[in-house]
Amino acid sequence: MSANDTGLVDLASARTPDGMMLFAIGDVHGCVDQLREMHRLIADEIAQHKPGDWRIVHLGDYVDRGPDSKAVLSFLIEARERDPRHVMLAGNHDVGFLDFLGDPSPHGLFARYGGLDTAASYGIGLDLTDQASVDRGHAALVRAMPRGHADFLLSLPFSASFGDFFFCHAGIKPRVPLDRQVPEQLVWIRDEFLDYPHLHPKLVVHGHTPGRNPQLLANRVNVDTGCYSTGVLTALVAEGKEKRVLSVQGRR
Repeated sequence: MSANDTGLVDLASARTPDGMMLFAIGDVHGCVDQLREMHRLIADEIAQHKPGDWRIVHLGDYVDRGPDSKAVLSFLIEARERDPRHVMLAGNHDVGFLDFLGDPSPHGLFARYGGLDTAASYGIGLDLTDQASVDRGHAALVRAMPRGHADFLLSLPFSASFGDFFFCHAGIKPRVPLDRQVPEQLVWIRDEFLDYPHLHPKLVVHGHTPGRNPQLLANRVNVDTGCYSTGVLTALVAEGKEKRVLSVQGRR
């Protein structure tokens, strides 16, 4: 570990486990073309550098807003089945999709923020006019979804940690031990985490808050570049103490 004498880690000193390359991919939101291209670039990186081990960490928000959430989930399921070193974490939109499947409310995250696009990727047009219409659309969506998609969403952990890096969707509650973070904060937190100026026990790598460019700050790295609106998908690459970013530009 590379924690300094305070027990905290900064961007410059954070190290991966010996011999391991880490990749962390930001919010996908249905942008399957960019996801496939990012995986191709990462495969090239692994082939070139030949690390002893690697992990590709996906930071959540696979569904909503973008063009093909169904294809994104299918791609991720196949990747994890092929090699468990593909690590997928939960984002708030993934949780919101599950919430809608369990309780089809027209007022939840899924219905209000991009779920219509997700349903359309399964061939279902959701009508949010009234509860009866929502219920009919929900029933059709459940029938249209491969069973493995809901199981995949249910299986997603909320965080992962390798070496000096802590991965989650949104961020952490400052000053709370990493092993005591709660799922709601890990997928939803913003200002309290983003505005915190001090170091954490590990370098936090996250998405959730989109920006035109990735942020590599002393205490955190944000790789959400708003792919569904910008067409840009971004990933952090870390090997030893080296950190850099990969970006894929595609259609919005």
